[in-house]
Amino acid sequence: MDQSVSKGYQEPTTIWNPLFINVVLVNIAMNLGQFMMNTLISKFADYLGASSSVVGMVVSMFTITALLVKPVAGPAIDTYSKKKILCGAILTITLAFVVYGMAHSVTTIIIARLIHGCGMGFTASTCLALASDALPSDKLAQGIGYFSLGQAMVSAIGPSTGLWLADKVGYNNAFLLGAVLMGLSAILAATMKTRPQTGEKKKMVISLNNMFAVEAIIPATFLFFLAMAYGTISSFLVLYAQNERGVQEIGLFFTVNAICLLVTRPVIGKLADKLGIHKVLLPAFIMFALSLFMISISDSLTMFLITAVINACGYGAAQPTIQALCMKCVSPERRGVGGSTNYIGTDLGFLVGPIVSGVLVTNLGYSGMYRIMIIPIAIACIIFFFVYPKIKAICSK
Repeated sequence: MDQSVSKGYQEPTTIWNPLFINVVLVNIAMNLGQFMMNTLISKFADYLGASSSVVGMVVSMFTITALLVKPVAGPAIDTYSKKKILCGAILTITLAFVVYGMAHSVTTIIIARLIHGCGMGFTASTCLALASDALPSDKLAQGIGYFSLGQAMVSAIGPSTGLWLADKVGYNNAFLLGAVLMGLSAILAATMKTRPQTGEKKKMVISLNNMFAVEAIIPATFLFFLAMAYGTISSFLVLYAQNERGVQEIGLFFTVNAICLLVTRPVIGKLADKLGIHKVLLPAFIMFALSLFMISISDSLTMFLITAVINACGYGAAQPTIQALCMKCVSPERRGVGGSTNYIGTDLGFLVGPIVSGVLVTNLGYSGMYRIMIIPIAIACIIFFFVYPKIKAICSK
């Protein structure tokens, strides 16, 4: 690894060691701020007079800039102190929130969005690499499940909290309060007892091998297709349920889904470590495909909530399991570029998915779109069968 053992530090033998707990807390605090504030971006831009096309551009710029930064993030994370990079990235997002808080024009929001994307290009990959470093190798899948659980929890409460704050104190003050929360996240990150760099100081080398982990392309491809399909839920489910099916309490879908993740992710993680990641993925793919089909035929709140449970056993189980596979594919000293490659797959899927599904909705309606978007999951299944021996070999290491 690029970091040596600090005084009193020992190789992790349990999941819940001090470093892992610290990484989980940082990830929760950071993502709480993100989910609270990201919900407000489109509404804030609209409030300042942006047209629908400009609002869409403002929202998508975040993903685009994050994607542009990630090829550099990988080699940086593997070369320099992960703790310092994480602190710097969180402070960059804090700066973006301050700029949001001072914004009185769409141009200022765009500037803040660009800064925000640059910070996010580093944070997720760095947190995943740090979490992997803090976990025993034989409990990696279970640990990553717990790690991603924090993000699932705040995804259930963050958006509504952000909207409540904006209603009480206004958009600008809400973003400034978000900046305070991100600042606290940076302080938490600064208290981590990670391994200080020793030996000859490395220089960051920018090359294709350092920007993209070829050995992690397979799991990143899985994440691309799954995120492409899941983007239809985050982008269109509320509109579909309320406008076409007459279900007004559809927000409960996300609440039930998040609650189910509290149960499924630790269980799936244990099964993946015990049986092998390769034996968990295919059932998760099938459950995810089933959840999309169920959405296409759901016409009541009860059916949507049953679907939320199925989805938690599908995408909710597959995503952290694939992340663990991604970390198994790379050597410990390449976990930064491995995590970056992992999130490139996810970000590309979330970028492409809503665009494709929007065209499908226009031509086939919501139900037809959800059924067609089972195809990306089917493609992931086909790839899985072709590379099954390779995945099995990786999981047996």
